[in-house]
Amino acid sequence: MNYLLIGAALSFSSAALAATELSTLTEAERHALAAKTEVWTPVPPIVTAIEGLAPSDAIPLLDNNLSQWQSVKTGAGAKWVMDDGVLTVKPGTGDIRSKASFCDIQLHLEWRVGKDKMDREGQLRNNSGIFLQEMYEIQILDSYQNQTYPNGQAGSVYKQTMPLANATRASGEWQQYDIIYQAPKFDGEKRVSPGFVTVLHNGVLVQNHTEIAGTTEWIGAPQVKAHGCLPLKLQDHGDSVSFRNIWVRKL
Repeated sequence: MNYLLIGAALSFSSAALAATELSTLTEAERHALAAKTEVWTPVPPIVTAIEGLAPSDAIPLLDNNLSQWQSVKTGAGAKWVMDDGVLTVKPGTGDIRSKASFCDIQLHLEWRVGKDKMDREGQLRNNSGIFLQEMYEIQILDSYQNQTYPNGQAGSVYKQTMPLANATRASGEWQQYDIIYQAPKFDGEKRVSPGFVTVLHNGVLVQNHTEIAGTTEWIGAPQVKAHGCLPLKLQDHGDSVSFRNIWVRKL
C-alpha cells in the first residue's frame, strides 16, 4: 500500500474541501476568518531611510573628531587622523575601539585603501580589520587582483570562513560593508549559542548567516571566551587605511 500517495490524496481532498467551503461563505464570514491570522501588535517603529544617509534610528560613530573612539593600548583618546569626516589609520599608534559597547547590531562602514603599497602582495597590501565585540574580525584588505589565502581576503571571517565572492573594487576606491551580527550567548562561562554574521561587500553577499567558531586568531584555533556587550575595534596593521560613514543600529 502506498501511504505517500494516500497521504497526498487526503491532503489534496482537505485543501479542495476547504476551498469549496470557503466559496460558500459570505464576504463578511471570509473576512472574519482572515482576521484570525492577523497580528496587529506590537506595531513596528517607523524608521526614516533616505538613500545615502544613515537610518533615523542609527548611531553614527564618526563625527568631526574622534570623541567616540579611544586607544586600545592606553584607553586615552585615539591618535588616528580625522579629516573632513574621513578617519585614517596612523600607523604605529595602535588599534582603536568605540567607547560604546554593542551586542546584536546592523553595522555599516565604508573603507578605502591607498595606492602606496601596490608593490606588496597578499596580507602586506593595505591590511586592517573591523572586529565585532573586539574579538571577531571581518577582514579588510586590498583584495583587488591580490592573491592571498581565501579565508584571509577581504570579506572573510578572518582565518575561519572565506567569502562567497571577491567583490573588491579597484585599489583607491571606496568599499562598503553592511554587516548583520548576532552576538554569541553565554550562561556563565558556557556558550549556549554561537555568534552569526551576514556580510554584504559592495552590495554582494559574501557571508550568509555564517557561524563564528570563536575568536579570530592569526595563529592557532579559535577560542571561546565568555563576554557580554563589547566595543567595535578597528585595526592598526601598519597601513594607512581610511574609513568613513560608520554607523550602527542596535537589534
